[in-house]
Amino acid sequence: MMESSEDKLENDQLNDDLQDYKIITTDPKQSPIRLDKFLMDRLEKVSRNRVQNAIRSGSVTVNGKEIKPNFKVKPGQEISIVVPRPPSEFTAVVPQNIPLDIRYEDDDLMIVYKPAGLVVHPGIGNRSGTLVNALAYYFGHQEALDVEGSNYQQKMGLVHRIDKNTSGLLVVAKSDYALTHLAKQFFHHTIERTYYALVWGEPKELQGTIEGHIGRHPRFRQKQEVYPDGDHGKWALTHYEVIEPMYYVSLVKCQLETGRTHQIRVHMKHIGHPLFNDDRYGGDKIVKGTVFSKYKRFVENCFNLIPRHALHAKSLGFVHPTTGEKMFFDSELPEDMTTVLDTWRRYLNSRKNISG
Repeated sequence: MMESSEDKLENDQLNDDLQDYKIITTDPKQSPIRLDKFLMDRLEKVSRNRVQNAIRSGSVTVNGKEIKPNFKVKPGQEISIVVPRPPSEFTAVVPQNIPLDIRYEDDDLMIVYKPAGLVVHPGIGNRSGTLVNALAYYFGHQEALDVEGSNYQQKMGLVHRIDKNTSGLLVVAKSDYALTHLAKQFFHHTIERTYYALVWGEPKELQGTIEGHIGRHPRFRQKQEVYPDGDHGKWALTHYEVIEPMYYVSLVKCQLETGRTHQIRVHMKHIGHPLFNDDRYGGDKIVKGTVFSKYKRFVENCFNLIPRHALHAKSLGFVHPTTGEKMFFDSELPEDMTTVLDTWRRYLNSRKNISG
């Protein structure tokens, strides 16, 4: 059975976008009490300042309406709150002097370009050398941080993340108010995110929308799977546009409305066009083209040119938490992607010349 848009919103617990959605219904005999105090009594390890910032940023609504911190709750009201959520594998953070490629910075936020190969935050197998370790050092922390729960978000400012082998832009909040404001925008899908991907083959439709629930693969826990009937996983929506079709491969622009783990990689595989050299979703094998050894050697050479899945988080657009200004940031394609694109262009031209 299809979910309504309201159901989708209530179930929209993001993975790569680090937010949770909570609904609290007041008791039928609830006595009048300030909203900020009411929430402090019901949310674990959350300061009054954080609760007030969440209310001011519009991340808290009562019966669907934004209110002020001094609003007094009444019996039978539905309180909805979007709260930043730490990565499930968070751990103590050791500050490390790792260079950051900062594209923009002010008192509230910063835009960071993450190169392919850099893990966003510490976890099992990646205790150090991550973007978060670099941020801890940049923010002036001298010793290891014993962070947990919302404290992780407050100190690190992460509201979303991208895969280790995906390059591109990330926004990092530098204040608690900015964190809650950006978390709200990510949750309500008002953040504009554009990715460029090199995929196998040419999609039949040059523009389209891929919709399908994404959840863990039942057997291979490191993989995600599309569940079209919505019987498992979380609702996900990806818009795509073919920028440059090259028969064997295509450069595709993808825009996200949700932020599921591996969303673009899984959705493109689902429609038969896995990302080029994506070893987890079948893109590291020849999907389109001949079986001749000369072509096989050419493809293997292309794999060597970009030894990762060909995906880049190209642009970010959002409303500035403090000024209300519409912000937009764009980035260039990394060298490995431009090199492999040029190589495919030359190959396609050579084939046209031979056939011509």
